[in-house]
Amino acid sequence: MVPCRYTRRTVGVIADAIAPISVGSTTNDRESIHPRRNSAQLIEEEVPSMLLTGKDLLAVANANNFAVPAFNVSDYAMLNGLFAISEERESPFIIAIHPDELSHIGVDILPAIIQKAHRSSVPVAIHLDHGATYEQVLTAIQSGFTSVMLDASLTPFDDNVAIVKKVADAAHAVGLSVEAELGTIGKLDEEAEEGGEIIYTVPADAVRFVELTGTDSLAIAIGTSHGLYPANLKPELKIDLLKEIKALLPIPLVLHGGSGNPDEEIAKAVANGINKINISSDIKASYHKKMREVLADLSMREPNTIQPPCIEAMKVTAAEKIDLFQAAGKARLY
Repeated sequence: MVPCRYTRRTVGVIADAIAPISVGSTTNDRESIHPRRNSAQLIEEEVPSMLLTGKDLLAVANANNFAVPAFNVSDYAMLNGLFAISEERESPFIIAIHPDELSHIGVDILPAIIQKAHRSSVPVAIHLDHGATYEQVLTAIQSGFTSVMLDASLTPFDDNVAIVKKVADAAHAVGLSVEAELGTIGKLDEEAEEGGEIIYTVPADAVRFVELTGTDSLAIAIGTSHGLYPANLKPELKIDLLKEIKALLPIPLVLHGGSGNPDEEIAKAVANGINKINISSDIKASYHKKMREVLADLSMREPNTIQPPCIEAMKVTAAEKIDLFQAAGKARLY
């Protein structure tokens, strides 16, 4: 079992007794009979919260050989659908928000996400995905994220170490967890997150990187790319490289660019030590493909009629990923 946080939840309401007052009495008359009190008293109790740090969430996955899905979110309707399908499948999950997505939805949405996580029936972490600067990480920490990533994988090794260590020191000081990336993955289209030529993670470098930075999890480059693969490009993961890195590192390993890879490759990656897989393009493609179909009817205009079919289409894709990652039912382990 992982250490759990606690939150206060309202479990009942007792209406305050209001002294009867006669017709024509004034407010002062009423207060002289019964001092002014709140009209209701909330009864609260301390209950375990399912909002966890990334470290606590992934520790269970690492110990039990499955991967937690990290679903990228930039739309509140999508968020509701991902909570719903994760609870239906009894799967822990991570709400991943990229800085570009955060600029779209705004940090003011975080209190609502945090409250949903507290009430969830499955374990949840709120994760800054691919933070690019120390300042972005500080904003995430101040806004209520429970996990942050600093991606300096495109910089030289020493620069990557320096900024990740700075982030780790700040996050660990307030009890939050950190993810970093070593090696680079590809970028397949202009809608995808940043990437470049695939530079595979060197196992010895990974060991040294973790020792120098104190990162809680590490995203490694074993052959994935951000975005959706075109028909003429076949993805191929280096499972032997994954095995070598996993044998050297005790911390959870992360796979970015998990959309579009063949299921059999992803299953092998999970079986050989990947504990978190980022999914962005696949769920967004399902959501917006259905939206285009729905909007073919030009009479449609209300979000509460347009979005539900899109959410259901996205949930189908998300459920497939949950099952593929061996995460279904694993909420019971927490």
